[in-house]
Amino acid sequence: MTARPPALVGISHGTSSEAGRAAVRGLHEAVAAAVATRHPDVPPSVRLGHVDVEQPDVPATLASLEPGEPAVVVPLLLSAGYHVHVDLAEAVEDAASDRPVALADALGPDDRLAQVLVRRLMEAGLHGDDRVVLAVAGSSDRRAVDDCHDMAGRLAAASGRKVSIGFLSAAEPRLDDAVAAARTDAGAAPATRVVVANYLLAPGYFDDLARAAGAEVTARPLLIAEEAPPRELVDLVLERYAAASARLA
Repeated sequence: MTARPPALVGISHGTSSEAGRAAVRGLHEAVAAAVATRHPDVPPSVRLGHVDVEQPDVPATLASLEPGEPAVVVPLLLSAGYHVHVDLAEAVEDAASDRPVALADALGPDDRLAQVLVRRLMEAGLHGDDRVVLAVAGSSDRRAVDDCHDMAGRLAAASGRKVSIGFLSAAEPRLDDAVAAARTDAGAAPATRVVVANYLLAPGYFDDLARAAGAEVTARPLLIAEEAPPRELVDLVLERYAAASARLA
């Protein structure tokens, strides 16, 4: 008899935005469908929980599984900051007395996310002489900030143009300052536009802040409520799950 793979427990940040919630649910549903296709005989359980704002939280999400059922917690987060290294790590440690459980890596940084960002920029009508600023949520955790700078470099390589970075909270430079600096960058023509590449998972509070930062154009976030999630994101979740499952075994 084939053993059941560990449950895939996707944990998002959580948001009060209905569009953001719908977008994350769309990713969850796409991941569940892909997991069922990959494990047709004995598909693993798939759950969605949140580290903040929404319910169920991480302990409640894990408690919804069968007693003793192994689980892999996959952060649906773009960088590994406080939520991954502290909140999720502590939740996994607390749950380890009830079941085998492993914490997967965050989704980023990754070149596939840069590919999605380039696609969003093209959808927004990026011009050849536009200046690009990568908008990121920001963190007080230096590791997350380093991840964001890593993604700016990946986006520059994928797009073939200079990319600066602006943070929406907790780190510098702030996005509005980065937008202003890009507009006055040496060599920029008076009519040069600034375009924000939106390194946010879904619509919500930070997306609203990004759109108010003064750029001429702000691309859409990685997930969009009314559209199927990018295949790259689904693949990343499955890859993070598979890697952590191997460690758990």
